Amino acid sequence: MSKVSFDDIGAVVATFAAKDDVKPGQVVKITANGEVGACSANDAFAGLALSTRESFAGVQVKGFLTVPTTGTVNLGRVSLAADGSGGVQAASTGGVPALVVSVDTAAGTAVICL
Repeated sequence: MSKVSFDDIGAVVATFAAKDDVKPGQVVKITANGEVGACSANDAFAGLALSTRESFAGVQVKGFLTVPTTGTVNLGRVSLAADGSGGVQAASTGGVPALVVSVDTAAGTAVICL
Protein backbone atom coordinates (compact mmCIF):
# COMPACT_ATOMS: atom_id res chain seq x y z
CA MET A 1 0.00 0.00 0.00
CA SER A 2 1.35 3.41 -0.98
CA LYS A 3 1.89 6.10 1.61
CA VAL A 4 0.98 8.83 -0.85
CA SER A 5 -2.02 9.39 -3.07
CA PHE A 6 -2.17 11.40 -6.26
CA ASP A 7 -5.91 10.78 -6.83
CA ASP A 8 -7.64 13.64 -8.64
CA ILE A 9 -4.79 16.16 -8.27
CA GLY A 10 -5.18 18.68 -11.09
CA ALA A 11 -7.93 16.66 -12.75
CA VAL A 12 -9.55 18.29 -15.76
CA VAL A 13 -12.53 16.35 -17.10
CA ALA A 14 -14.34 17.30 -20.30
CA THR A 15 -17.51 15.92 -21.85
CA PHE A 16 -17.20 14.63 -25.41
CA ALA A 17 -19.55 12.97 -27.86
CA ALA A 18 -18.53 9.29 -27.76
CA LYS A 19 -18.46 6.54 -30.33
CA ASP A 20 -20.15 3.27 -29.34
CA ASP A 21 -16.77 1.61 -28.65
CA VAL A 22 -15.91 3.89 -25.69
CA LYS A 23 -16.00 2.21 -22.28
CA PRO A 24 -15.17 3.67 -18.84
CA GLY A 25 -11.60 2.99 -17.77
CA GLN A 26 -10.04 2.98 -21.24
CA VAL A 27 -7.85 5.55 -22.93
CA VAL A 28 -9.48 7.31 -25.87
CA LYS A 29 -8.47 9.37 -28.89
CA ILE A 30 -10.09 12.30 -30.68
CA THR A 31 -11.98 10.94 -33.68
CA ALA A 32 -13.84 14.05 -34.91
CA ASN A 33 -14.62 17.54 -33.68
CA GLY A 34 -15.58 17.12 -30.01
CA GLU A 35 -15.78 13.31 -30.33
CA VAL A 36 -13.73 10.47 -28.84
CA GLY A 37 -13.37 6.81 -29.71
CA ALA A 38 -11.40 3.77 -28.61
CA CYS A 39 -7.70 3.68 -29.43
CA SER A 40 -5.85 1.21 -31.60
CA ALA A 41 -2.36 0.04 -30.66
CA ASN A 42 0.25 2.83 -30.80
CA ASP A 43 -2.33 5.65 -31.10
CA ALA A 44 -1.66 8.89 -29.28
CA PHE A 45 -4.41 9.04 -26.65
CA ALA A 46 -6.26 12.17 -25.50
CA GLY A 47 -7.21 10.99 -22.02
CA LEU A 48 -9.04 8.39 -19.96
CA ALA A 49 -12.79 7.80 -20.25
CA LEU A 50 -14.15 8.01 -16.71
CA SER A 51 -17.81 7.54 -17.54
CA THR A 52 -20.17 7.05 -20.46
CA ARG A 53 -23.83 7.88 -20.72
CA GLU A 54 -25.95 7.57 -23.82
CA SER A 55 -23.60 8.90 -26.54
CA PHE A 56 -21.33 11.01 -24.32
CA ALA A 57 -18.19 10.38 -22.26
CA GLY A 58 -16.53 12.21 -19.39
CA VAL A 59 -12.82 12.15 -20.27
CA GLN A 60 -9.98 13.16 -17.97
CA VAL A 61 -7.56 15.07 -20.20
CA LYS A 62 -5.20 16.52 -17.58
CA GLY A 63 -3.89 15.80 -14.10
CA PHE A 64 -2.97 12.61 -12.25
CA LEU A 65 -4.82 9.45 -13.22
CA THR A 66 -4.44 5.68 -12.98
CA VAL A 67 -4.28 3.86 -16.30
CA PRO A 68 -4.07 0.17 -17.23
CA THR A 69 -0.66 -0.80 -18.65
CA THR A 70 0.82 -3.40 -20.96
CA GLY A 71 4.48 -4.34 -20.83
CA THR A 72 7.12 -2.34 -18.98
CA VAL A 73 6.33 1.29 -18.22
CA ASN A 74 9.23 3.18 -16.66
CA LEU A 75 9.03 5.84 -13.95
CA GLY A 76 9.77 9.46 -14.79
CA ARG A 77 9.12 11.50 -17.92
CA VAL A 78 8.26 9.08 -20.71
CA SER A 79 6.28 8.82 -23.93
CA LEU A 80 3.24 6.57 -23.81
CA ALA A 81 0.90 5.26 -26.50
CA ALA A 82 -2.31 3.28 -26.46
CA ASP A 83 -1.90 -0.50 -26.27
CA GLY A 84 -5.04 -1.29 -28.30
CA SER A 85 -6.76 -2.89 -25.29
CA GLY A 86 -7.84 0.26 -23.46
CA GLY A 87 -4.54 0.86 -21.65
CA VAL A 88 -1.14 2.34 -22.38
CA GLN A 89 2.34 1.08 -23.17
CA ALA A 90 5.76 2.61 -23.71
CA ALA A 91 5.74 4.39 -27.07
CA SER A 92 8.20 3.18 -29.65
CA THR A 93 7.98 6.50 -31.51
CA GLY A 94 6.04 9.68 -30.86
CA GLY A 95 3.45 9.06 -28.19
CA VAL A 96 2.05 11.24 -25.45
CA PRO A 97 4.48 12.82 -22.96
CA ALA A 98 3.59 11.86 -19.39
CA LEU A 99 5.11 11.83 -15.93
CA VAL A 100 4.87 8.31 -14.47
CA VAL A 101 4.97 8.53 -10.66
CA SER A 102 3.98 4.99 -9.71
CA VAL A 103 3.84 1.58 -11.38
CA ASP A 104 2.03 -1.46 -9.99
CA THR A 105 3.18 -4.38 -12.14
CA ALA A 106 1.02 -6.90 -10.24
CA ALA A 107 -2.14 -4.87 -10.93
CA GLY A 108 -1.02 -3.80 -14.41
CA THR A 109 -1.52 -0.11 -13.69
CA ALA A 110 0.45 3.12 -13.53
CA VAL A 111 -0.26 6.53 -12.05
CA ILE A 112 0.58 9.17 -14.62
CA CYS A 113 0.25 12.92 -14.94
CA LEU A 114 -0.85 14.36 -18.27
